[in-house]
Amino acid sequence: MKRAIIFILIILLVAVAGGIIGSLYTFRYLDSHFTTYTSIVERQQMRFTGRDADSAFRAPRGLDFLSTSSKVVSGVVHIRTSYGSGVFSLNPLELYFKTPTRSSGSGVIISDDGYIVTNNHVIEDATNIEVVMNNNQRFYAKVVGMDPSTDLALLKIKARDLPFVKYGDSDGIQPGEWVLAIGNPFDLNSTVTAGIVSAKARNIGILRDRNNLQVEAFIQTDAAVNPGNSGGALVNLNGELVGINTAIATATGSYSGYSFAIPVSLVKKVIDDLLEFGQVQRGLLGIQISDVDANVADRLSLSINQGVLVNRVNRGSAAEASGIVQGDVITAIDSRDVNSVSELQEWVARNRPGNEISVTFVRSGEKHVVKTRLKNSRGKEDIVEPEIKSEWSGAVFEEVSYGELLKLKLDGGVAVKQVTDGKWKDAGIKDGFIITYLDRVSVENLVDLNRILEYKRGAVLVEGVYRTGEKGIYGLDW
Repeated sequence: MKRAIIFILIILLVAVAGGIIGSLYTFRYLDSHFTTYTSIVERQQMRFTGRDADSAFRAPRGLDFLSTSSKVVSGVVHIRTSYGSGVFSLNPLELYFKTPTRSSGSGVIISDDGYIVTNNHVIEDATNIEVVMNNNQRFYAKVVGMDPSTDLALLKIKARDLPFVKYGDSDGIQPGEWVLAIGNPFDLNSTVTAGIVSAKARNIGILRDRNNLQVEAFIQTDAAVNPGNSGGALVNLNGELVGINTAIATATGSYSGYSFAIPVSLVKKVIDDLLEFGQVQRGLLGIQISDVDANVADRLSLSINQGVLVNRVNRGSAAEASGIVQGDVITAIDSRDVNSVSELQEWVARNRPGNEISVTFVRSGEKHVVKTRLKNSRGKEDIVEPEIKSEWSGAVFEEVSYGELLKLKLDGGVAVKQVTDGKWKDAGIKDGFIITYLDRVSVENLVDLNRILEYKRGAVLVEGVYRTGEKGIYGLDW
């Protein structure tokens, strides 16, 4: 009994002591907690001392968006276009060119000497194209070539040692891989968004071509893309170009979850064609095709339910020459599986006329492989060389010799050899005038003159110098 009483007393003493100690700790803690201070910055630094750094600066390996975007942003440009016939104003104090409508998009620098790839729809029908760099430098661009069938265009600015985006491998990317989209949505310069590849070889039916030769084999992503992103870069996490952002799937006109990019494997071929010839050299099988699915396979009693059905073979076509007939199901091009029309179109479109490809197809349950040499739209295996005209609207032009350019301290130009009745004479231009700029875009030779005038509409600003050294500026009603 005595021991029990002692035990209870000990418990009571411990409880009282604990209460006293807890109260003292609480008062001390509250006192320090409510201590006044005069600097939030110092307070934050004090409270975060010893804590781990923000995890955003320790991204898992393979997810370092920071280094990727820093590699690419300077190689993506803002493209501003002007539309309309335009009006010139000439007076002793100023010369300016007014246009009624403006638009904008994006572009990707692909060479250090100023070649830029963008979408055809970004610069189509533009009277002037201005390129704004990431560092706010501005250039006027010339159109080297355009291809509505793939919605691609190649521009050139007069510059050197530019940052550019290296080509990557769009064939190797797979759904689920991270990608970044860089562009200028809503005129917001150098915007970077991230997403994953959602699908490949998508056909969404947005391109139109007068010969029905449009190619849609888009990379689908969920990276946010909006109006103004068109023509911008889709890159992998190595900072390599895998696509040119082109379209969005939307019911509102703005981003709704999915965007689409032209794969760089197709971009490379189209851009090289535009660079060399000013137009795309398309190799064609010469067939009309449709997708094969389970319903088609049942209806036609096919032995497979994937591939591309040949509905018609054009006379004199590459397909006819190789023995392909209506009802065959194409399953591969150059040993690469094709399960849809868009996949077949992309693989064939990578080739020029005269190139040989292998076609795998199934006929009556049996597999066949044939070699075929592709033809152009005229049914020939030849490359179509561009025509370089030396006469335009009442004026004859000629190249300027290197010695004369050196004497006049010019980088390039085209001489007006003879002016007869027409637009050039109406503008006041005389024989011997050397054209150096059209709408502030440099003219280096006859090829330049042809490519620039081919896409010009409305009023054109003509600058240059006579052989006497006298400078001239004219307004040409084109």
